Amino acid sequence: MRSNSIDPFAALPRARYLHATRPAACLLVLLAASFIPGAATAHGVANADQGFIESNVGLALVPYLYLGAKHMVTGYDHLLFLAGVIFFLYRLRDVALYVTLFALGHSVTLLVGVLGGIHADPFLIDALIGLSVAYKGFENLGGFKTLGWVPDTRLAVLVFGLAHGFGLATKLQDVAIAPEGLVGNMLAFNAGVEMGQFTALALILITFNLWRATGRFLQHAAVANWMLMLSGFTLIGYQMSGYWLG
Repeated sequence: MRSNSIDPFAALPRARYLHATRPAACLLVLLAASFIPGAATAHGVANADQGFIESNVGLALVPYLYLGAKHMVTGYDHLLFLAGVIFFLYRLRDVALYVTLFALGHSVTLLVGVLGGIHADPFLIDALIGLSVAYKGFENLGGFKTLGWVPDTRLAVLVFGLAHGFGLATKLQDVAIAPEGLVGNMLAFNAGVEMGQFTALALILITFNLWRATGRFLQHAAVANWMLMLSGFTLIGYQMSGYWLG
């Protein structure tokens, strides 16, 4: 696979680029302060959903479909990474390619993790997911080019997709799921995840298109990706604190 990296700031005058990045420092602090309090619980399995899963025996395709969709559309870490992935993609076929790679990655590890009983420390997996978010922000800012190395963006999305799927698996592994109907229910859950991802993707694309129509997309892109990168590092720090202190 060849890299599909671009330089989105090439056409942005240097003075405007620097002006756009100056507010980032203040925004980083504000974002960190608002992001930390709910980081550990905002993406787990809700108590009501956990109660249903633990009490259910046998196939429940529609409820699991709903739970998968709900988990994706409320999963801020998945949505941040997805937004970073498509941030500078303008052609629908490119969006479809990258989203498919992400979906393939998280589908594999979600199903293998739950059905195969493969466990990992959820704090470490969520820290890796945070790294994926920070990676996209750094990449979108052209950080790797300054280091003289351009990673294969498609391969990176696939690999990080594997991490995101394992993150989904660890959330389900914390709940006592009955073995009766497990395969069907997990397939339904995964299908729901894809439905939720499609819905979130549509909303993100609409938002980006409206933003681009203002003519200020590139002017504000640097700040947005600094915020994205900080969100990822905040997730890493919070999860690693939980790992070492928990």
